[in-house]
Amino acid sequence: MDEVLSQNEIDALLSAITSGEMDAEDLKKEEQEKRVRVYDFKRALRFSKDQIRSISRIHENYARMLTTFFSSQLRSYVNISVTSVDQVPYEEFIRSIPEMTVLNLYSVEPLEGNLIMEVNPNVAYALLDRILGGKGNTIDKNDSLTEIEQLLLSQIFEKAVSTMKEAWSSVAEIDPVLEEFEENPQFLQMVAPNETVVVVSLTTAIGETTGMINICIPHIILEPIIPKLSAHYWMQSTKKSRDKNAFTKMSKNLKLAEVELKTILGETTISINDFLKFNKDDVIALDQQIDMPLKLEVNNEPKFYVQPGKFKNKMSVQILEEINGVNEDDE
Repeated sequence: MDEVLSQNEIDALLSAITSGEMDAEDLKKEEQEKRVRVYDFKRALRFSKDQIRSISRIHENYARMLTTFFSSQLRSYVNISVTSVDQVPYEEFIRSIPEMTVLNLYSVEPLEGNLIMEVNPNVAYALLDRILGGKGNTIDKNDSLTEIEQLLLSQIFEKAVSTMKEAWSSVAEIDPVLEEFEENPQFLQMVAPNETVVVVSLTTAIGETTGMINICIPHIILEPIIPKLSAHYWMQSTKKSRDKNAFTKMSKNLKLAEVELKTILGETTISINDFLKFNKDDVIALDQQIDMPLKLEVNNEPKFYVQPGKFKNKMSVQILEEINGVNEDDE
């Protein structure tokens, strides 16, 4: 839509052209020039800001659950939080991580492809130190991990897959499995070097040691669930969650509500005159036959047919069947 100028703006523009401060020909040239924006095809953006925010929300929840998991496993102070969520070419992610690091390769069926969790050596050695009874200190070590160290780390990250599954449950039901444990990023060529990946960076603190955990998610994993990464879907999911919680709460409260139960032994109709003549030991004949079931009322509404008896020396009734389709007008 063209911008509409006010009368004051029109007068100021005409005045500038008349005085020579502004050249009308220059204005025409500027209008005719094509406005272009530089686009780098090597850094193609395949996710909108809205989708990136949704991925960030998923991993904020994941970070909280991972914090709780590691705190319980290590019996130590752990704090994990999302630092950034970016989309970059895969080769840029590989170049950004250390030559010797800890790489966990997860499959996430039924989604295709694998995601990488890169654990900075500072964090990995702090985890190892705490698992082995230390205070959670890190060490300067350039050598590869021993087989025992690899086994201990892979075991704790295998146990942590439940947190990933729960965090992703809002958009997809996945079954994460730790497929590979690697130390050299050059051995992991999951996708083409120029393929766009989403990198979620988590700042991790274990005791006094801090470091980064980076999660690399290829586009092929997110492609089937892209429609679920919109704000509209999240608002709908939130509403459904609220409705479900309200229903659950209402059902729970209803189950705790108290109701009055009473069994009708029988009924009869007499005149006021007969009622006034009642004396001790008089017998009142009821219309209830002895071989017929009694009615059990719930808040004065007949609900079950029952038969009388005793249970642990207390007068009781046994339910025979439910009364269906009772209409007060029919009684």
